[in-house]
Amino acid sequence: MDKIKSHKDLKVWQESMDFVVLIYVITEDFPSKEAYGLTSQLRKASVSIPSNIAEGAGRKGGKEYSRFLYIALGSLSEVETQIEISYRLGYIKEVEEVNTRIYFIRNMLSNLIKSLN
Repeated sequence: MDKIKSHKDLKVWQESMDFVVLIYVITEDFPSKEAYGLTSQLRKASVSIPSNIAEGAGRKGGKEYSRFLYIALGSLSEVETQIEISYRLGYIKEVEEVNTRIYFIRNMLSNLIKSLN
């Protein structure tokens, strides 16, 4: 198995970066009236996921790292809620791909937290 040199080597960081791009693409078609509402909140929350993974990886000790991974999980739940709101408002027609990625990232984050504890 290859040694992890930085957060960029983590599959969960790579997947969450791809997830950010997906969120940006999805929110591109949101109504302009949502620029400072759901569009902004979804983008910020999605960016928070890989950012917290990276920040945690840069810290010393598993306890501190876990804390940042829990923050990433919280941001992921925020995105999940905001995606549901967007769907209910009719801004998104299909949520299966987004929900599948959320589930996948949540599992990877949970497993990484377990491995640190």
